[in-house]
Amino acid sequence: MSKGNWRDSTKNHVTPNELADLQKYDKKAEDLFPLLVPSFLKKNINFNNPNDPILLQVLPQKSESEENTDFSDDPVGDMDASPIKGVIHKYHGRVLLIASGLCAVNCRYCFRRNFPYAKNYASGNNWSNAIEYIKENTDITEVILSGGDPLMLSTNALSKLTDKLAQIKHIKTLRIHTRIPIVSPERITNNFIQWLNKIPLKKVMVLHCNHANELSSDLHEVLKKIANTNTVLLNQSVLLKDVNDDAHVLSDLSHKLFDFGVLPYYLNQLDKAKGTHHFGIPNSTAKSLHKKLLQLLPGYLVPKLVEEISGKMNKSPLF
Repeated sequence: MSKGNWRDSTKNHVTPNELADLQKYDKKAEDLFPLLVPSFLKKNINFNNPNDPILLQVLPQKSESEENTDFSDDPVGDMDASPIKGVIHKYHGRVLLIASGLCAVNCRYCFRRNFPYAKNYASGNNWSNAIEYIKENTDITEVILSGGDPLMLSTNALSKLTDKLAQIKHIKTLRIHTRIPIVSPERITNNFIQWLNKIPLKKVMVLHCNHANELSSDLHEVLKKIANTNTVLLNQSVLLKDVNDDAHVLSDLSHKLFDFGVLPYYLNQLDKAKGTHHFGIPNSTAKSLHKKLLQLLPGYLVPKLVEEISGKMNKSPLF
């Protein structure tokens, strides 16, 4: 990708006017959680198909404003697991750093769509506290950059942060959770690749892709550049009703990810964030889909089917 101003690509390039004629579009839902679709992702949407699997991931719908008592603002217990601002420490040996409160795309099913980022992300002024916490907890060997999307930070800001993390002797691995290479690959500039190359830690990048339609051919080169920095590329998906709740759709996604040099990692059952219940499918259906995947795919292409339960010390496998 070129070195152009990648931030321009993350601006909203789908307008409410373009969605107004769609039967499922709802203005009230958009007011609750803003519409945000970058230009690269937009070109992969078929607006003539109201059931387009990418469109359904970003389209504000009436059901988002309907009450459902099983769904909450913090379905995975992030706030209870936050010992200091911007840090989430749930699992042994690893800690999650909320490095940014911004995303390139607002996914309607997002489990942090109601997260109070303004008060709880580790902005540049707060990194010192997060770094000190990580230094003091010597059983932590892996830092996970999350958000929002950590790649919304400038490469210079990321470099300053990772330089500090690399100086902590017990940190061995840097993991980056990001959707940006899929939805806004203009971000992956030569400067960004140089930053990845110089990081002395083991590196893992967990992408987020839910449907094979998101993997357009021009992503090949972008993902290859990332892989060539000795960064392991994994993918996690979310099971979404009417988007990918079909074994053959999920199988196609796994095959295409592998074609692009990415291994399927997690298939997440939907986190029950308020406003997302229309995407949910029962655990029994999820298990049935996963069983079919085991029949359709070689084992290395079958993602782990998991759910996250608030207060638990690990992801919970669904068998």
